[in-house]
Amino acid sequence: MPTQVKQPHGGSLTRPNKGETMNPNGRPRKYVTLLVDQGYKRSEINDTIQNMMAMTVDELKQVWDNPKATILEKTIASAMRKSIEKGTLYSLETLLSRVYGLPKQELAASISPQPIWQGVKLQVETDNSGN
Repeated sequence: MPTQVKQPHGGSLTRPNKGETMNPNGRPRKYVTLLVDQGYKRSEINDTIQNMMAMTVDELKQVWDNPKATILEKTIASAMRKSIEKGTLYSLETLLSRVYGLPKQELAASISPQPIWQGVKLQVETDNSGN
């Protein structure tokens, strides 16, 4: 049985007992993983995403309301609709990066020639006596 821990700000925190979890089903699976499990090929998924990204909101609603739409179309329409309703780009960004890949990112790095061990002096004694 989880315990309630009072917080200084007046709220409380629910802490599970050792060995228990607060999320028994785990993290929800991503759309593409669910669709591949249902037998769709990745190329079919990518083509459908591309086509549906070009639709208007009304066309997307028609796909969602169409009883003959495939599960693939309904799943993508649902993801897009949720993004629009929540005002977030997460699902749309996931779908776009799925089709087109992540955008190119640049990294700026500067390298200055400095000794690795500053302040360490190495002295090597040589014995040329042959022993």
